[in-house]
Amino acid sequence: MLHERIGEIAALVTAICWTATALAFEAAGRRIGSLAVNITRLVIAFLIFCVLSLIVRGAPVPVDAGPDVWFWLSLSGLVGFVVGDLFLFQAFILIGSRVSMLIYASVPPLTALLGWAVLGETLSFRSMLGMVITLAGIAVVILQRSAAEATPPTGTRIAVPRPRAGVRLAHPVRGVLYAFGGALGQAGGLVLSKLGAPSYDAFGATQIRGIAGIVGFALIVTLTRRWQPVAAGVRDLKAMGLVSVGAFFGPFLGVSLGLFAVQHTSTGIASTIMALTPVLIIIPAVLVLKERVSLREIGGAVLAVAGTALLFL
Repeated sequence: MLHERIGEIAALVTAICWTATALAFEAAGRRIGSLAVNITRLVIAFLIFCVLSLIVRGAPVPVDAGPDVWFWLSLSGLVGFVVGDLFLFQAFILIGSRVSMLIYASVPPLTALLGWAVLGETLSFRSMLGMVITLAGIAVVILQRSAAEATPPTGTRIAVPRPRAGVRLAHPVRGVLYAFGGALGQAGGLVLSKLGAPSYDAFGATQIRGIAGIVGFALIVTLTRRWQPVAAGVRDLKAMGLVSVGAFFGPFLGVSLGLFAVQHTSTGIASTIMALTPVLIIIPAVLVLKERVSLREIGGAVLAVAGTALLFL
């Protein structure tokens, strides 16, 4: 039974890894900025991959991968690691985390749509229902968790309109498009990974994607002349410790397990389970950060878990 659901299990572990990664990168980003975190996380993950590759293959990089595998996985890395993250982080600036993450929850249906168009995958009615329920639970949790961000600090005299339900808010169109661009980048990266390496080792495939991501971000940092702030971030030992933790659970373990998941189940189901991260992060938020959780958040988490359980049945 476990072997039959190995793809779904890997996707769930991926969501747990991304929860740890989100907490680590959030703390590091506050110290050295998102661009420095982005490139250093990939470099650290690459070094981890080199050690693993030396043990497994006897070479620091996946030399056993053919040119076609390198091409498709490099393209996947550029689309997922570089383009997707750039759009998502810009959306955070323009429309805030609540609306951005809600839109980013469109990754599963976008992935399923791309999987159907590119890979010819099919989904049963039960699987589609599970995806819808899971996404509904994620949306409820994200909306509730980020509602506090719209509340002005105590003592301010700025009138803030009452938040409206859903995403029908007065947000810049460009910010909304950036958020959808981030979701589409993540979905496209998953599909390209499965297209280029349907059976190739997941860790080796992720290392190739990471190499492409490093090259892409290096070009961006060079063109924007941001090497000085990146170098300053590297000298921040506490930030580098956080980035190292995030790199292990994110670009190394999390992304590799994510690719393993899409190799062993449909991309739509895998990405839906991996999208549970905004729900799972409630647990450390309560136990570690001592945040209060509302009944609506609990209801959203239960709804998301119910949808995930339906995918396992």
